Amino acid sequence: EVQLVESGGGLVQTGGSLRLSCAASGFIFDDFTIGWFRKAPGKEREGVSCMSNVDGRTFSPDSVKGRFTISSDKAKKTVYLQMNSLKPENTGVYYCAAAAVWGGSCPIAYCGIWAQGTKDTVSS
Repeated sequence: EVQLVESGGGLVQTGGSLRLSCAASGFIFDDFTIGWFRKAPGKEREGVSCMSNVDGRTFSPDSVKGRFTISSDKAKKTVYLQMNSLKPENTGVYYCAAAAVWGGSCPIAYCGIWAQGTKDTVSS
């Protein structure tokens, strides 16, 4: 079965950390770009960080640079998102997704495979 299974997340205080994992199966992991997206309360889903397993290219918006780190373990077919120095505005449901092409800025329309999402809450 083609799927992404997401784990991690939870409730943390401002300044805390969370580590999300996304395990892939049923497709050629090394040929895809894996991205993390956030659906914040009252906001549209937006890209948080993406990594190409083809050439290692990454993209992250300025709002998370220096705090969030995306990494990929090809042997385990798993992508991770380490989130440090969390802020209340980082609260939302986080989804990992896979795209067959590199979109440069993690366009949602390119992602054809989605994980179930996890709720991450950062309290003030």
